[in-house]
Amino acid sequence: MTIAPITLHQPRRLAIGAGTIGEVGAWAADAASVLVIATPVTAGFVDRLKHAGRLAVFDAIPGEPDTATLHAALEAARRHKPDLVVGLGGGSVLDVAKLVAVLWDGEQTLADVAGPNRVAGRRTRLAQVATTAGTGSEAGIRSLITDPGKGNKIAVESPHMIADLAVLDPELTYSVPSAVTAATGVDAMAHCVEAFTNRRAHPMIDGFARMGFRLVGKYLARAVRDGTDTEAREGMMLASYYGGICLGPVNTAAGHAIAYPLGTRLRLPHGLANAVIFPHVLAFNQPVAAEKTTEVAEALGLGGGLAAAGLRDAARGFCRDLGIEMSLAAHGAKADDLPLYAGEAHANRRLMDNNPVDMSVEDVLAIYRAAF
Repeated sequence: MTIAPITLHQPRRLAIGAGTIGEVGAWAADAASVLVIATPVTAGFVDRLKHAGRLAVFDAIPGEPDTATLHAALEAARRHKPDLVVGLGGGSVLDVAKLVAVLWDGEQTLADVAGPNRVAGRRTRLAQVATTAGTGSEAGIRSLITDPGKGNKIAVESPHMIADLAVLDPELTYSVPSAVTAATGVDAMAHCVEAFTNRRAHPMIDGFARMGFRLVGKYLARAVRDGTDTEAREGMMLASYYGGICLGPVNTAAGHAIAYPLGTRLRLPHGLANAVIFPHVLAFNQPVAAEKTTEVAEALGLGGGLAAAGLRDAARGFCRDLGIEMSLAAHGAKADDLPLYAGEAHANRRLMDNNPVDMSVEDVLAIYRAAF
């Protein structure tokens, strides 16, 4: 087997552990002007950064940020002229912070940088402080923004968007509701599993993926059951971080492609959309990724020697036991809209082409119907 070359980008500095958000202030003591990107909820953590300088907060970040959100954040940055941008939140916040750091003080627009390696450079320092355990965005070089006109996501990928400092402080996730903990935890697992069973899978990334989905199997149910279980919360933040590393050189596959229309069309939170789809794609890919799928099933406690249908039911049960509503109909999907979603998901070749099995539009539609 020939191993394809890959390049790995990781934050220049990583702080892990309870209370580590307080290290940001000392690390950035020379920053005269700081812009914090947050949500109204995560803005409540700003004081914990312990930064004594001039600090402004932009907290108008919704669950699925779109181009208007980004433009508003860029306007805030141009007013404030930060020499440090801090992302303080979940994946949506961290994605916007990356783009603000590379775009606010230059000539490039979002359209100019869409796609891989089109960002000209960056002069503004970037700290990423995760407050959920899901996307792993703090680890990576990719940002996703919804284009409301086209109803799809614009992906930007550049090593210039890597964090100078990433912080994984489990105390920031104590107040995350159990339903969000569950959905984002399955999303973190999906990043690992989809990279692990991917056409572009790589032995080094397989190592991160294994660490990630094993941590989910060990700690996710505990974190859902008791939000202040520091060990479980820290385990899930690490799982999420490992999933974020998987995204850079390998990326996700059909699972995420099929989940995206549920975010752009149904406004389902990204983690929840991935959780609903995860069991179906895991089972669909099993025939060609049998050994790796068995590893995943054992790590999650689903049982061994399962055929595709049994695997799907066990994985669905794993998600349901976490309190996740697994029916698309219950989330507002209409049967008549499923073919539209299937067409959009199938057209996402950036991810679909990574899947270990080719999927037709009919295959995708069958998954939506099975999840309905």
